[in-house]
Amino acid sequence: MKILVVGGGGREHALVWKFLQDDPSCEIIVAPGNAGIAQIARCVPVAATDIPALLQLAQREGVDMTMVGPEAPLAAGIVDVFRAAGLPIFGPTSQAARIETSKRFAKELMLANGIPTAGATFHQSLESAKAAVRTAGAPIVVKASGLAGGKGVVVAQSTEEAENAVESMLGDRIFDQAGSEILIEEFMSGEELSIFVITDGEHFVMLPAAQDHKRLLDRDGGPNTGGMGAYSPVSLATSALLETIAETIIRPTLRAMKKAGSPFTGLLYAGIMLTPTGPRVVEFNCRFGDPETETILPLLKSRLLPYVQAVAEGASLEGFAGVTCKHGHAATIVLAAGGYPARPRLGDPVQFSAPPPGMYVFHSGTALAADSGSFVTAGGRVLALTCVAPSLPQAVVRVREFAERIQFEGKQFRRDIAHRELERIARTT
Repeated sequence: MKILVVGGGGREHALVWKFLQDDPSCEIIVAPGNAGIAQIARCVPVAATDIPALLQLAQREGVDMTMVGPEAPLAAGIVDVFRAAGLPIFGPTSQAARIETSKRFAKELMLANGIPTAGATFHQSLESAKAAVRTAGAPIVVKASGLAGGKGVVVAQSTEEAENAVESMLGDRIFDQAGSEILIEEFMSGEELSIFVITDGEHFVMLPAAQDHKRLLDRDGGPNTGGMGAYSPVSLATSALLETIAETIIRPTLRAMKKAGSPFTGLLYAGIMLTPTGPRVVEFNCRFGDPETETILPLLKSRLLPYVQAVAEGASLEGFAGVTCKHGHAATIVLAAGGYPARPRLGDPVQFSAPPPGMYVFHSGTALAADSGSFVTAGGRVLALTCVAPSLPQAVVRVREFAERIQFEGKQFRRDIAHRELERIARTT
């Protein structure tokens, strides 16, 4: 089987690795890939958003299936183009991708269909947004409606902080067009779960739940990022809770998307807040999340490829069994470049040590130096390190120790991944 994977981050590295675990005879082409992915697959220098060139590549190579990692090509309509050319591809159409690319579309879809979420108002002017902040008070959430690389959300603890966020998004346009409209959203308290489902538009298979760590610093301090680490499984994600999420959120959302004329196929990500009144949606994404993908895939005992291939080919998932997992726990730490998320340093040499058994290294932002051929930083998030161990405390300690051994200038990482879960474990022992 020949597979084209679109993207070049840690998520794509994990997907390529998993596909090769599922079927070592696969030939995998990655566009554009990165220096780490190039160690296990063939990378070609085609941008993930250059859809005409990606189509030509897929046709020239005669690929059997295309797997799309990032949201930008999905928003730009890569699935529509490939399907029109008769090529199997995993992901939603551009209209279905609006569930991520337009926070307004997603919010209105949920509110109109009784899907539990936070209340929100929509604003394109500074005056109305600030008035909404003052009326609601703090804490309050300010969100860019469009794609902002996972950084377009400010959970403001004061009205001043919220008004500053409004100024940055609507006044300074720090997210360009993605912030031309913003949401002023009700604050929800509780812990958040990351829920992934593979779906054909009606039937779906749920992957293990994870918990992401969005803030840059320990104890959830500092600015929001694309994600600094994750762990799985999460003890709060009981079978009863997951069934509630499936019945009150996932199924109604898939029905609503079909009713809206945009049936969703591919990977639907739901960020779920576990509030005192039950699970409520924080946001949807239209693709595998990062770094949760790097956490979940090493835990899977089941093959991922059959589910992905079925959806890519337009087949039904009805009758597919749910996934099974290995006995163990996974913890992921993201190593970020100095200056991330605002102005990440690039080109710093990365000094590696060989990973011990149970440790997986996924490259997110690396390149090979032209002069030395060694790895250098080439993005804000440089590496995602995942350890699978018999217990969560073991996984966390081991991945943290390994993170300390990898060196590059300005390296940043969180040392408290899974702190809530570890506190729960400590209370019960």
